[in-house]
Amino acid sequence: MGLTGIQIFKLLPQTNCKECGCATCLAFAMNLAAGKAELDQCPYVSDEAREKLAEASAPPVRPVMLGKGVRQVKIGGETVEYRHEKTFVGPTAIAALVNSDIAEDELKNKLKTWNAFQYERVGLNLRPELIALKDVNGNKDEFAAKAKLIAETSEFNLILMSENKEVMEAALEVTKFKRPLIYAATKDNVEDYGNLAKENNVPLAVKADSIENLIPLTEKLAGMDLKDLVIDTGAREPKQAFIDQVAIRRAAVRQKNRALGYPTITFPCEMASNLDVETIIAATFIAKYGGIVVLSDFQPESLFPLLLERLNIFTDPQRPMTVTEGIYEIGKPDENSPVLVTSNFALTYFIVSGEVEASKVPSWLLIKDTEGLSVLTAWAAGKFSGDEVGLFVKKSGIDQKVKHKELIIPGYAAAIVGELEEELPDWKIIVGPREAAHLPAFLKARQ
Repeated sequence: MGLTGIQIFKLLPQTNCKECGCATCLAFAMNLAAGKAELDQCPYVSDEAREKLAEASAPPVRPVMLGKGVRQVKIGGETVEYRHEKTFVGPTAIAALVNSDIAEDELKNKLKTWNAFQYERVGLNLRPELIALKDVNGNKDEFAAKAKLIAETSEFNLILMSENKEVMEAALEVTKFKRPLIYAATKDNVEDYGNLAKENNVPLAVKADSIENLIPLTEKLAGMDLKDLVIDTGAREPKQAFIDQVAIRRAAVRQKNRALGYPTITFPCEMASNLDVETIIAATFIAKYGGIVVLSDFQPESLFPLLLERLNIFTDPQRPMTVTEGIYEIGKPDENSPVLVTSNFALTYFIVSGEVEASKVPSWLLIKDTEGLSVLTAWAAGKFSGDEVGLFVKKSGIDQKVKHKELIIPGYAAAIVGELEEELPDWKIIVGPREAAHLPAFLKARQ
């Protein structure tokens, strides 16, 4: 259980220095207990107190890093039950299941195909992270060979699935450089698998047949100083699995139950007879509250909607989706191509860039950081004023790319023309259409 605000306060230096951003140490302690502050914000806390306070400052659901490399992913780390309270922070990892008796050529073909499943969205690269390799015949050499092939020839990280200690040891020997998740410790092998995870410094999945029976297992492993755990209630019926996910999150967040404060793993691949239904079940667990979902296959029509759902759910609802400030090339612009400017609200960028691309007029698109506000809202908030836009244009370096001095601004920002002309006296300011849909005709008419 976490410490109370008063208990935390007693461990703080009590100098009221305000360097943490709070007026008093007591206020900081209360924020820390509520998960609204980080311990590192206090510059004077002692090492002894830091150790004692680590539990209080840790999120209710422990963050766990899976794998290494470009597809390393953090699951867990959650502090709230509902997304609108703050935000969800540990995106659900998406995995596909492979049986250990798969032919080597077939596995190579799958890896080649699956590696190519990457989708760009609002400037982000969306892709799955994991392959779950399941031991189906107890052949340790075969299991290790397939695990090695996946680890060495693909970007994917691994879930190693076997309850046979010898089989697991063989696979760990050749894949521990990728820090795989080993699945699973049960009541029958909990000590052996706990030692395996500790010796190899890898995360460990824990499986039981109910939430109640998970608790003694996680408590035992925590007593072995194992912290990177992922839990599975064993439910393979969608309704019960969903109930379990909600109950675990509530126990961790509301009741501060550390024994259940770990990310979960779910198996839609074992809850349905076809990928379509699996996808629906996986979508449910991405929303509430799976740390990992395991599918029977990766197919574009299933994978892309899940990746997009995950992006939407694990985006901070209090902060709009944005693109990076800078100069964007649409088509292959040259020194005579038109220059447009707009805000960095992701939806604005994609609509404007799409319409400019549809016009077939190569253009330079300047994206100004407006903290994710649309043009009109940003103007009203003073983040798309003439002074702000003019300063951005000067610093952007666009004058090094074009020989003309014409800047097209959004129609909704026509009010900034005067200020902009004062800030950019050498530039001709042109007011573009209000609606992006009118950009193709506008740009063509100016050619």
